[in-house]
Amino acid sequence: MDTTQFVIDTNTHTEIVQSLAEKLKAYYVFPDIAEQICICLQKHLEGGEYTDITEGEFFSKILTEHIQEVNQDKHLIVRWYLEPLPDCEGPMCQNQEWQDEQRQQAELDNYGLHKVERLPGNVGYLDIREFYNSSWAGDTAVAAMNFLANTNVLIVDLRKCRGGDQDTIALISSYLFGQERAQLTSLYWREGDVTQEYWTLPHVPGKRYGGKPIYVLTSKDTFSGAEAFAYDLKTHQRATLIGEVTRGGAHPGTKYRLHPHFDVFIPNGRAINPITGTNWEGSGVTPDTPIPQEQALKVAYSMALKSIIASLGESPSRPFKALAEEAQAALKDLETA
Repeated sequence: MDTTQFVIDTNTHTEIVQSLAEKLKAYYVFPDIAEQICICLQKHLEGGEYTDITEGEFFSKILTEHIQEVNQDKHLIVRWYLEPLPDCEGPMCQNQEWQDEQRQQAELDNYGLHKVERLPGNVGYLDIREFYNSSWAGDTAVAAMNFLANTNVLIVDLRKCRGGDQDTIALISSYLFGQERAQLTSLYWREGDVTQEYWTLPHVPGKRYGGKPIYVLTSKDTFSGAEAFAYDLKTHQRATLIGEVTRGGAHPGTKYRLHPHFDVFIPNGRAINPITGTNWEGSGVTPDTPIPQEQALKVAYSMALKSIIASLGESPSRPFKALAEEAQAALKDLETA
């Protein structure tokens, strides 16, 4: 469809800026910063900086730049849509039409689980692109974790993961810890001035991964809930992170409709790690082995194979001898590739 069919004018600029300011003041996790952002937006509006903008997508990008001028919160994003959004006064997630569309998208994306594989040498590989709503993604996540349960080492690939639902993060994390519950994080919510704790589950369907080695792959695109997953495992010393420093967004939130063709994602909470007392906002999560993301899988796989070979010792029993040979062959192939 031709995107030039929808043209905005000065009245639209004013309407959207006013709606954006109202939503920020009402919901943004830092009320004082919300006020500063609103002053900044009004200054740009009154200065005539939006007057000549007629394309919705360009206007959304400019607004995003301007609302991030104050504190660089990467979650604060305005988006434009050619097709009209469902009518909704509160959070978009309360709209049934929006929910149905999101659930269909999640299903078509296999709930963010793009690949579950046993690599040669009995190394598990899990490629997560998003942690979707746990009530939708739970069965698929459980199936994936049980498929991986008997591997000797696990590689979790978050290099293209956009983030997602904290309950799903807690579900998958629960397989990676022991029976004793561990507090993963806390989320402070502006609404109600409350703090919600997230722990590993006391029981999981199937088999836990136990204390076996875990490697987590990260990139500069790893964001939000994906960073939370990596940060939780790192602070608990449960995984080795390999790759790039992540994008740096630790403020969860939700979308609000500003106009039939515009919405905004507004963070209404912030993460608090129980070990560090802080989070990764603005700084990102630093990997234990910093390397370009393109090399991360190869390096992690090599480390995994070497750890398996070392763990088997010099005189393994017949089944483990076969595994040692498989791992050694895979390592040789990897090193000569």
